[in-house]
Amino acid sequence: MTFCPDDLQPKHFLWDFADGVATITLNRPERKNPLTFESYDELRATFWNLDNCRQVKAIVITGAGGNFCSGGDVHEIIGPLTKMDEAGLLRFTRMTGDLVRAMRACPQPIIAAVEGVCAGAGAIIAMSSDLRLASPEAKAAFLFTRVGLSGADMGACAILPRLIGHGRAAELLFTGRSMTADEGFAWGFWNRLTPNVLADAQALARDLAKGPNIAHAVTKKQLDAEWHVSIETAIEMEARAQAHCMQTKDFKRAYEAFAAKQKPEFKGD
Repeated sequence: MTFCPDDLQPKHFLWDFADGVATITLNRPERKNPLTFESYDELRATFWNLDNCRQVKAIVITGAGGNFCSGGDVHEIIGPLTKMDEAGLLRFTRMTGDLVRAMRACPQPIIAAVEGVCAGAGAIIAMSSDLRLASPEAKAAFLFTRVGLSGADMGACAILPRLIGHGRAAELLFTGRSMTADEGFAWGFWNRLTPNVLADAQALARDLAKGPNIAHAVTKKQLDAEWHVSIETAIEMEARAQAHCMQTKDFKRAYEAFAAKQKPEFKGD
């Protein structure tokens, strides 16, 4: 399947593409942008398909109306889940996990631009992004325990401790309490706090889009792959990955620009 930015006409979120940057906006502001079965599925498909769209070089995901995402819609998801059998529930939990897999597998860097409420599946989407910018008023909560569920949801028990440490992750996942913006920044969950969160996220995305895109994709892949291997194996994996990058035209362009005392213009090849 060939996928291009102009092909996408989503039903469950807004889509904008400019300067190599795709912006996904969750757009149910009257309810703080909750997810539904359909929006989960559409987001999952979009991130999988981005693997085939090299015009998109970086992605920003945000929410409309001053909030990021309040998680799964209480009436459209949680209510129906209470009536499903085990097979139906497993299809749902695998689908939600697939959204995280798709985000991690797509080669483009993903930046979450977070304001206001960032809860449940919304916190997972932020967690699963490569970089996270937040407003000073943002609050993130992995509140699954508040609805009688475990914190083991969509990879949270694997990914969150790697971002903020085991003890801090355990506290958030056991209690479901909100993590303040200052806490999240101090703990390394947020890369940056800014009152101009969307504008700054898009500016950062444009900077990344101008960079060596093949190399960025390799960095993203290795950041995930090296969780599971020894240091010795990781060093060998990085040797092979870097040797691959050294064969790109972008690497040659960078050298020639440096030699000419100019700024390199990367083209992603």
